[in-house]
Amino acid sequence: QVQLVESGGGLVQAGGSLTLSCRVYERTPVRWGIIRNAMGWFRHVPGKEREFISGISVTGVISYGDSVKGRFTISRNNANMTMSLQMNSLKPDDTAVYYCAAASPIHGSSFSSRDVDTWGQGTQVTVSS
Repeated sequence: QVQLVESGGGLVQAGGSLTLSCRVYERTPVRWGIIRNAMGWFRHVPGKEREFISGISVTGVISYGDSVKGRFTISRNNANMTMSLQMNSLKPDDTAVYYCAAASPIHGSSFSSRDVDTWGQGTQVTVSS
């Protein structure tokens, strides 16, 4: 069982950049939470379904949603128990609450919101035009 805490959201102008971070807290003495889970980022806009943004498997395979390919970069630091999302060339359509997520490793690097076992609390990203 892990706990996820996001940080790094905020307000940015279109074309700008932000970096989101997700800290993984393990509730057992063995700190394998970030290593043994598939990790990913989702975003949610009111009135729409939660959207898959990017994921990274336990073996390091990476996937991106079509809307962010070429602009966003996911990374994971197992030693620091953190996952990051570098967001470049931001657009107003990127405005949403962004969530860190952990899922069973069987899902690989691309998974749906139904596959998620643990969610972070979310962090707001607002892109002004």
